[in-house]
Amino acid sequence: MASLHPWLTPLRTAFEHHADPANAAPMEAYMKGVAPFFGIKTPLRRALVKEHIALHGPAPLDELPQIARSAFACRERELHQVAVDLLMAHARKLGPEHLPLLEELITTKSWWDTVDALAVHVVGVILKRYPKEVARWNKRWITSKDLWLNRTAILFQNRWKADTDQQLLFANIERHAAHYDFFIRKAIGWSLRELAATDPDAVRRFVRNHALAPLSVREALKHL
Repeated sequence: MASLHPWLTPLRTAFEHHADPANAAPMEAYMKGVAPFFGIKTPLRRALVKEHIALHGPAPLDELPQIARSAFACRERELHQVAVDLLMAHARKLGPEHLPLLEELITTKSWWDTVDALAVHVVGVILKRYPKEVARWNKRWITSKDLWLNRTAILFQNRWKADTDQQLLFANIERHAAHYDFFIRKAIGWSLRELAATDPDAVRRFVRNHALAPLSVREALKHL
């Protein structure tokens, strides 16, 4: 492992002190072995980060990319999740220059817990603020051979509500409607369910007129 960023060093020590093997095994199993765990559940993890910030100060914004990469270079999933939480907290201060970093993290030790948070709460925030960047990055991700980047393209508008570019979302879904993977089918349904909160008729029409996987349909119409 590369040397740990100095801001993370005392936090890692605190995590090691609070490690709980009894929690770690089921947490790792739930996440299908994507990474080992300290066994620190989310409320305690965030409390320890809050205590760390009180003692050592917040993560410097200009060092956030280095901190995130350093955290993701660690074995334990809780440190990856710390990086995601930091990026979410600073999302409105980030710009298009951070999108290569986010793509890198989305494709590093990929699983839904980190990918979805980055896609919806960081990538989505940046692209909503910089709409001229949407077409380029959406095309890059929706045409990628990496299914987690495909999922990112489908999900990044999930909090845009009435500002959702329906034409873009529907085109993304059509491109992968027949995809074999559970996570793509689930993303399609989730994105449609979010859109249904502001335009239920558009979602009903789309589902009626397209051949979607049963999982996608169930998710899309869940609240209709």
